[in-house]
Amino acid sequence: MKTNFLAIFLIGIFFNCLVGYGQLKKIASVEGITEYRMDNGLKVLLFPDNSSQTITVNITYLVGSRHEGYGEKGMAHLLEHMVFKGTPKHPDIPKELSARGARPNGTTWYDRTNYFESFNATDDNLEWALDLEADRMVNSFIAKKDLDSEFSVVRNEFESGENNPTRVLMEKVINTAFVWHNYGNSTIGNRSDIERVPIENLKAFYKKFYRPDNAVLMVTGKFDERKTLSLIEEKFGKIESPSIPLRDSYTEEPPQDGEKTVHISRVGDLQIASALYHTPAGSHEDYAAISIIENILSDEPSGRLYKALVETQKASSVWAFSPFTKEPGFLYINVDIPSDKNANEAEKILKSTLDGIRAIPITQQELDRAKANLLKRIDQISRNSAYLGTYMSEFIGAGDWRLNFIHRDRIENMSLEMINEVAQKYFIPTNRTIGRFIPSKHPERVSIAHTENLDSLVSNYQGREDMGTGESFDVAYDAIQKRLALGTLPNGIEYGIIEKSNRGNTVRVNFSIRNGNAVSLSNKGVLPSLTASMLNKGTKNKTRQEIEDQLSKLKSSISFRANNGNTYVNVVSTEENLMASMALMAEMLKSPAFEPKELEKLKTEQLAYLEMNSSEPQFLASKRMSQIENRFAKGHPLYSMTVEEEKAAIKETTIAAIQKFYSEFYGLGRAIMVGIGTMQAQEVKNFMEKEFSGFKGKHPYERLKDPHFPTIAINENIITPDKKNAMTLGRLRIKISDVHQDYPALNIAATILGGGFLNSRIAERLRQKDGVSYGAGAGLQTDSNMEDENSAMYLYAIYAPANYDKVQLGFKEEIDRFINEGITEEELKNAVNGWIQEENVSRAKDGELASIINNNIFYNRGIEFQKLLERKISELTVSDVNKVIQKYIQAFENWTVINAGDFQAP
Repeated sequence: MKTNFLAIFLIGIFFNCLVGYGQLKKIASVEGITEYRMDNGLKVLLFPDNSSQTITVNITYLVGSRHEGYGEKGMAHLLEHMVFKGTPKHPDIPKELSARGARPNGTTWYDRTNYFESFNATDDNLEWALDLEADRMVNSFIAKKDLDSEFSVVRNEFESGENNPTRVLMEKVINTAFVWHNYGNSTIGNRSDIERVPIENLKAFYKKFYRPDNAVLMVTGKFDERKTLSLIEEKFGKIESPSIPLRDSYTEEPPQDGEKTVHISRVGDLQIASALYHTPAGSHEDYAAISIIENILSDEPSGRLYKALVETQKASSVWAFSPFTKEPGFLYINVDIPSDKNANEAEKILKSTLDGIRAIPITQQELDRAKANLLKRIDQISRNSAYLGTYMSEFIGAGDWRLNFIHRDRIENMSLEMINEVAQKYFIPTNRTIGRFIPSKHPERVSIAHTENLDSLVSNYQGREDMGTGESFDVAYDAIQKRLALGTLPNGIEYGIIEKSNRGNTVRVNFSIRNGNAVSLSNKGVLPSLTASMLNKGTKNKTRQEIEDQLSKLKSSISFRANNGNTYVNVVSTEENLMASMALMAEMLKSPAFEPKELEKLKTEQLAYLEMNSSEPQFLASKRMSQIENRFAKGHPLYSMTVEEEKAAIKETTIAAIQKFYSEFYGLGRAIMVGIGTMQAQEVKNFMEKEFSGFKGKHPYERLKDPHFPTIAINENIITPDKKNAMTLGRLRIKISDVHQDYPALNIAATILGGGFLNSRIAERLRQKDGVSYGAGAGLQTDSNMEDENSAMYLYAIYAPANYDKVQLGFKEEIDRFINEGITEEELKNAVNGWIQEENVSRAKDGELASIINNNIFYNRGIEFQKLLERKISELTVSDVNKVIQKYIQAFENWTVINAGDFQAP
């Protein structure tokens, strides 16, 4: 393709004129992202990506838990919730978000708070989103009545974390490590501050930090840059910054004097050991080395800690993270230890391995592997504009968005000498918080300086060539149909392929194979899932480590999962590396090594997962629900095992059993391949035809029949001692499929009852009005098989056990009101519009579009099915929806309801 440099030059002149005469001044442009600045101090980042077909608007405020004062712990996070409560111009934000089919959220972290919404790429949606963010920057209600309900919702979120031993230990360790700095305080806050904050204080906090000169607006996706700049100027240009300037915090954490210890004792089964080291800020040149060392320690399977603890089966898993903070932060390492393992021994190994980072220098192989791992992740994020739009908040909060690229470059340029110098500097016992105190006559300390002259670091940074914007992909049904190539290869693989130019030349290939029937799959238990989980653990020609190294080199991902005789493979790559990734996928699928030691590690990991969840309300409620609804004899492929049965099945699994299952059930059977992105379709088809010819299983595929069955009316409690959060889960069986004439109306009825973003009947009642649940809603799980018609309505709520009665009453009254009063015209309009726009967003995402195409091939239908469904939904009337409510929805007393929590005995 020839580049029209004259056109680019003229466009550049145009934009320079635009930003020169308006408020927006162009500041910098790096790898496709351009920064502008307004007279009121607002920074604006534009990142066009024509191939996304969606727009994400993300606004980051430079306020987080680091900025909270005495009595304000959790205020930044509480304010994040309150800003969704509305403005005079946008009085019902959740309803607007749902009506637009947006995918929104807000998050709070140490240095920043951000709000974002991803939506169908239309000019109208973009104007609405910018208007919403501009309005709630200065006009949010922050009203006492909203605080009265929302503070208990936030407390409910707080209590959800209190259920989790891993999170509790992490918070206590971080809190102990920091004496003065606010990084020692959890973002979720302090219970008493959450409950007692005066509304006047919250308003003052809002007015202090929510202002244009303390915010960065980022727009990513498919949009017209000129129009967008004009809209931003229109919406944000009139907002004035307060006359009083903001002053950043200045507290510095003193050097730690010696190793600290934390012991926590709570109900649970899984043992945990952890360690924390003080580390520099994200902008500091040493942080890149810290992130590399983190990977060298915890990566699976190459990490030093992984090899020392998981490979030896002293522990079940290891993970670590080091947040990218504005001021000196930390590296945190977690080790999960099953109850039948020696925690003291594991802790000893943890400490000796960490000390060994200084005694045994990092090797060139370790450095190269970690760099490849990290650069692969960074590359994949950079190719996803929607995610990058929110991901940039971390770097914005840490000082500047360009730190993202500088961090990448520093990783790429890291030398062996540099990384070992950093290891020697920070990985000392006196800089560590772990399990005990060790006195010393000659304490060793490290003083970590704050980053200075950040502006000079980023101001002249140019970056490298950006990945382009990709093509403008039309997500209309007819347009997709024209682009979709369907067919069947000579070896029987059915395929659906869409060639399109994605930003960064990304491509996704999904491959599914189905084998076996109810008879041949009987008494296989956990074998299907364990077999699939072993496929990435090594082949006959490559070790597990060699596979991971090759994937990092290719900047690609390959994953496997299975359910009974169905195995699913996902490959995410680029045009350049696709065929090499496909070859690796085929090798992993066709010639797995099935090493005994890898199976033992996998079994330990899965047993630890069951052990960790054996007292968790959400897990227990779901497990109990599946057992109540079980209709199959033990040994049937669809039989629902108890936790104890699942543990026993895992323990009994052998390599011989894995190999036997693989030899019988791995082959093409009913095979479907879907590819979307930048690729040569014929090359992919030729590969799949040649590579999988003769790849046959022994048992032909036959669908497992799972017909509709009546609801079992029950309301049962499970007591989970010492858990600060409870879970209610309800199901109502409905005999319907997605081709049934009532499905469109029932779908929308379910959306109004419990879908959308915080504005459904149930969410309005339990979260917005009663303020008792952080997460509550309902939905429809739909069967696509016309023979079974085994669908179900579901409902759920997460809440404090003390609010049990309010939750039960809320569900009962709202379902009764739904049945007796039906829906309104406004509810129907918003739900239909939101559903249609949400479907547009779904078709714009390659992963979700691939699932749609795969399902259509499996059920022998085309995209016309989705087009017709949308037409039927758009034509619905209030009467249509109310009729299906009367026909299918039953009173709460007739549902299967499981409640799990630390409830008081009656």
